[in-house]
Amino acid sequence: MHADPVARLAIALAVLLVAAKLFGHLATRIGQPAVLGELVAGVVLGNAGIAWLDGLKADPTLDALARLGALVLLFGVGLESSLAQLIKVGASALLVAALGVAGPFALGWLVSAWLLPTASPYVHAFLGATLCATSVGITARVLKDLGRLQTDEARIILGAAVIDDVLGLLVLAVVTGGIEAQGRGASPGAWPLVLVVAKAAAFLVAAIALGVWLSRPLFRVAARLRASGVLIAVGLSFCLALAWLADAVGLAAIVGAFAAGLVLDDAHSREFVARGEPGLSQLLEPIAALLVPVFFVLMGLRTDLRALALPGMASLALALTAAALVGKQLCSLGVLREGVDRLSVGLGMIPRGEVGLIFAGVGAGLTLGGQRVIGDAAFAAIVVMVVVTTMVTPPLLKWSLARGAKRPPP
Repeated sequence: MHADPVARLAIALAVLLVAAKLFGHLATRIGQPAVLGELVAGVVLGNAGIAWLDGLKADPTLDALARLGALVLLFGVGLESSLAQLIKVGASALLVAALGVAGPFALGWLVSAWLLPTASPYVHAFLGATLCATSVGITARVLKDLGRLQTDEARIILGAAVIDDVLGLLVLAVVTGGIEAQGRGASPGAWPLVLVVAKAAAFLVAAIALGVWLSRPLFRVAARLRASGVLIAVGLSFCLALAWLADAVGLAAIVGAFAAGLVLDDAHSREFVARGEPGLSQLLEPIAALLVPVFFVLMGLRTDLRALALPGMASLALALTAAALVGKQLCSLGVLREGVDRLSVGLGMIPRGEVGLIFAGVGAGLTLGGQRVIGDAAFAAIVVMVVVTTMVTPPLLKWSLARGAKRPPP
């Protein structure tokens, strides 16, 4: 019988997207972000014991779409951030962000070294890296729902979360570069690591600087074109080009996508918006609505909960979760301004959400000595950590901010 190869992909996408939206709806009904529902949808489908669904876990076309979804997601995160915000956030946000990366990374390394003593130091480093980032979208949604986006706590949390993403991506780039260098047979030592750090930092600085310099004239020329869809085509091409360039220099492609989002501020869409067209962020939404859920559901599909039954794996999940929760509370030590609720700042930095999953997905695709850096058991432990940190943040932050509002002024 004739079988169109697209037909299998079509029904797979239909199942994954419907499941993502149903579970996303259920998540929002209980006060959780939709992204958590999309992840849980994948976990439920992936552990249902259905052979056809199991076959989707390694489907190369779905994997490519999911990877594109991760690029689009990080591009969108960058678009919602701004270079001006990064420059103006102040000493408190910068120190909060630095502690929010260093503390969880160190605790994640210690947990991995304790519970996985035979694993490579790179495995310890990667597990530590998955704890570094903060999901700015989840915390921003909670603060918006509470009408607290204009408070000092919110400004510090959101500014620090954006810097956390930058620092976390640098940590990811360094760890990934070190693993790939060792895989190529590079000699161990401090010097190769220094080179990776320098390369990661230089790429981010150069990509942003060159992007700012080149993007303005590029978008001015694009604005003269009268074909439909020019803005989104040029914007996505810019994102994909920087993602390719990041991969070409040995970094994760998502680093380039995030840098592209940082560069393309609202000024690039101004001429298009002035003639009645939607802005770049608005045009990206339907593309993200298609590709990003595929990424999250596929990550859930690949989460084998049976792996947690292996000796020590449940302990690893619990310990990683505890390290994720405690590590971000060190952020409160970085608050320098008087009158700011330090507990609320620490709680607002807890959720790992989509960024933690992206880090785990990168690790699952890396090999060292013929073995995946993040195996099935460690991946399942990371997913548990992401789910718990994402679920506990909204109620904890609501409680903390309400408690702070009831306190008498100093």
